[in-house]
Amino acid sequence: MPDGTPSESMNTNNTPPNPWWDKPIYDQRSLKIICVGAGASGLLFAYKLQRSFENFELTLYEKNEDIGGTWLENKYPGCACDIAAHAYCWSFEPNPNWSSTYAGSDEIHEYFTRFTDKYGLRKYCQFKKQISRAEWDNEKGQWNVEITDVNTGNVTQDWCHFLINGSGVLNSWKWPDIPGIDKFEGNILHTAKYDRDLDLTDKNVALIGTGSSAIQVLPSILPKVKKVTTFNRSSTWVFPVQGFQQRHYTPEEKQEFVADPKKLEEHRRELDSSLNGAYAIFFKDSPVQDSMTSTMRGAMAKRLKGSGLEDKVIPKWGVGCRRMTPGVGYLEALTHEKTEVVTSGVKEITEKGLVSDEGKEYTADVIICATGFNTNYIPRFPIIGSNGQSLAEAWKDEPANYLGVAAAGYPNYFVFVGPNSPVGNGPVLIAIEAQADYMLKLINRFQTENIQSFSPKLEAVKDFMEHKDAYMKRTVWELECRSWYKSNSISGKVTALWTGSTLHYLEMMAEPRYEDWNFTYIGGNRFSYMGNGYSLTESDKTADWSYYLRNVDDSPLLGRAKHWRTVNRSGTIERDGMFVVLLRPIIYWLVLKLPCLESHSSSDGLAHCGKMVLG
Repeated sequence: MPDGTPSESMNTNNTPPNPWWDKPIYDQRSLKIICVGAGASGLLFAYKLQRSFENFELTLYEKNEDIGGTWLENKYPGCACDIAAHAYCWSFEPNPNWSSTYAGSDEIHEYFTRFTDKYGLRKYCQFKKQISRAEWDNEKGQWNVEITDVNTGNVTQDWCHFLINGSGVLNSWKWPDIPGIDKFEGNILHTAKYDRDLDLTDKNVALIGTGSSAIQVLPSILPKVKKVTTFNRSSTWVFPVQGFQQRHYTPEEKQEFVADPKKLEEHRRELDSSLNGAYAIFFKDSPVQDSMTSTMRGAMAKRLKGSGLEDKVIPKWGVGCRRMTPGVGYLEALTHEKTEVVTSGVKEITEKGLVSDEGKEYTADVIICATGFNTNYIPRFPIIGSNGQSLAEAWKDEPANYLGVAAAGYPNYFVFVGPNSPVGNGPVLIAIEAQADYMLKLINRFQTENIQSFSPKLEAVKDFMEHKDAYMKRTVWELECRSWYKSNSISGKVTALWTGSTLHYLEMMAEPRYEDWNFTYIGGNRFSYMGNGYSLTESDKTADWSYYLRNVDDSPLLGRAKHWRTVNRSGTIERDGMFVVLLRPIIYWLVLKLPCLESHSSSDGLAHCGKMVLG
């Protein structure tokens, strides 16, 4: 080897050849990955894999005709994200052109469409193809996957090293379990399968539900309909504002965001800091929770205008037990002359309408079911693990998971926004980014260290679930309220939320605890990937073979405390006491900004009332 580079073969004696001896350390073997769905999670995974990896094959099997997932499927009146649009972006992909504070589903779908096309992600997608079964093959170390063509019903087979479930938790919608639902002679719709061609003009409409969808539907349909009868079996906290009052950005504001990215970055930091700073309200019996509940009770009562609905609509339990919703115009719609509020459930559906639990019948031309999704985290298709057990069977009582992304006994399997992910703890897309990065760190080891499979240890899962259950007892999420955070139960275990803030999750997921995982290796020897003794650097004749030399020590800080102080720019922001700063974004809007906005109804209300300043 006169030029100092590795030879084609290191086998110079009679020892049987080992294919890894002819390769440098960390040589990249080929990867084959299948992702379920081309919604936000699947698209992000494709982007990050494409950005950081080589020598891979990726397929996103999507049951719909296009990308977008929930933002493609949900088209009901008023459908929008329930956090501010500028806080619903990838951290690295801002959108200066959001039309309003809370963007509608079409606009959000456009955002993900632009993201897909900008980075050329469609080449990984196969549309109208639904995964109908996946089974782990212990001998081959791969998933055998069954795919059904949605149009023809034809079934084909595929395989992969990794199965990534990006189907999401709010994906499998369900009709309410009400007797007689098939008898109704009018139109009956679910918000997740809404027909936009249906004209509601002068119709008597019945609306079932008090979740985010119902809260958005009611004020949106009220101007058209003759009457709305809304069945509000459960009370819920409705934010008159959550960060900002709904308003449209002016052309001048959007142009300023385009011309001055720093201005847009400051606006986004305000929003995300506000969301992250509100986590303390979720601790029950805390001063922050008590103050927030008192403030919200007064704010909701004010918007209900002495209608007599206060005791029926305002919850008795603490703020945050159910998902908090901005509810733009919802409380006002409840008091409108065209709205009748029924605070009992629906006993049955008849040919002409609905019968309440109290036995009174309400006629309707149209029934809109805003009754949500199946949120028990059971996969929508059989996933058979290494021991032959389906994940549905393993999770039938409780979804015992590892950090919201994996399950014991299901090798090379990851799930986005799985059970106990931070879906209600702060900016959710940022948490999805953390999950993608975490998955790819493990996949990187698989590709370069001769690993056949890995899955979390059962004892690690048990320890995490034990910690989760103990932690949740401190939070409002365990109070008695019906919530999808608890699989739509009143007093069950919290299955949907993380045991901490979003920032807590980001820092937890930044460094995988490899000791919590069981690894198996091709050939059995964990060090076979060390190969022929040469580095990847030496196999590249164009590389700098003394890259480690430098004039100053600019190496990464290895201690966690110093590392995170560098990442979070510690010392650059001044804040008051923790109690004050956590409440400030919310109290500011409810007590100071909202009255000002109400007195300036023009689109430039924020200009009259000044901007929000944190810290």
